[in-house]
Amino acid sequence: MAQLFAYITYKDGVADDSALELIEAAKKIDAGADVTAVVTGSGGDLDTVCNEMAASYKEVIKIDNEALAYPNAEVVRKALLNVLPADGIILITHDTFGMDLSPGLSIKMGSTFVADVVDFEGVDGSTLKIIRQEYGGQVTTHVNCDISAGAVINVRPGVFQPDESKGAAGGSVTDKSGDAGDLTTGRRFLEIVEAEVGDVDITKSEVLVSVGRGIEDEDNIEVAEELAEAMGADVSCSRPIVDQKWLEKSRQVGTSGQTVKPKVYMAMGISGSFQHMGGIKGAPFIVAVNKNPKAPIFQLADVGIVEDILDFMPELTEKIKGM
Repeated sequence: MAQLFAYITYKDGVADDSALELIEAAKKIDAGADVTAVVTGSGGDLDTVCNEMAASYKEVIKIDNEALAYPNAEVVRKALLNVLPADGIILITHDTFGMDLSPGLSIKMGSTFVADVVDFEGVDGSTLKIIRQEYGGQVTTHVNCDISAGAVINVRPGVFQPDESKGAAGGSVTDKSGDAGDLTTGRRFLEIVEAEVGDVDITKSEVLVSVGRGIEDEDNIEVAEELAEAMGADVSCSRPIVDQKWLEKSRQVGTSGQTVKPKVYMAMGISGSFQHMGGIKGAPFIVAVNKNPKAPIFQLADVGIVEDILDFMPELTEKIKGM
């Protein structure tokens, strides 16, 4: 079995929630494997994250270079190619950065690439059995992948329960900065443009009532607002609602919107695409209400209710007001 690696992303010295999810994903491939974390960057934040990851991973590879100070998939790709074994299996979170990094990495490594993986069914010889979803989660596909020459696998965030356990003795940090080679590329970092904050900053909200296509009409947004007011929550939404201009962009949750970390997330009429769920961090308590019993959101929800949200939300609002 090839060696397993997990590429860890972070911001402001804090590892992404997916860092511990990738350990659990790796265990589905090989339950007894020791997974090696790979962290790239520059300066004190990098050291902080490496030390944090050493509590969960047996080994952490650190690549420190000024060119890696900002997220640039082209630079990271070059660094990984010079450090990873050609037949290694590397797990990368399926987010916007992972989608930029992974396809080119697999081509350069001459290995298999699979995107948006939601589960693994094990290994049979040199064949890794993978589960993906198609058509917005409406169809589940079972894929057999040849891993004899390694693989780059993008794992959907949120589908694996984070492994919160810590190693008894802690892992080691191996500095391979000197092996990264020349990281000069044609692409260069310019600036980070922060998403605009509207009248409500949903990134700070502890409870969110989030609406999707199931809201059906702009006038029905008021129904969600009444529920949110009763709960002491804020209203957020999925991308189709912003595209319709029913709510402002600052209310959108997802990979192309805001990243939120509420304690409770009420998903009302939201299918649960990876683009939307990729904007939800911190493992909140998720309540999903959707009249489609096969909606992907139900696979991630703590509580799932098959119902029309336009019937459910007013009823819940009245119950809360009566408490």
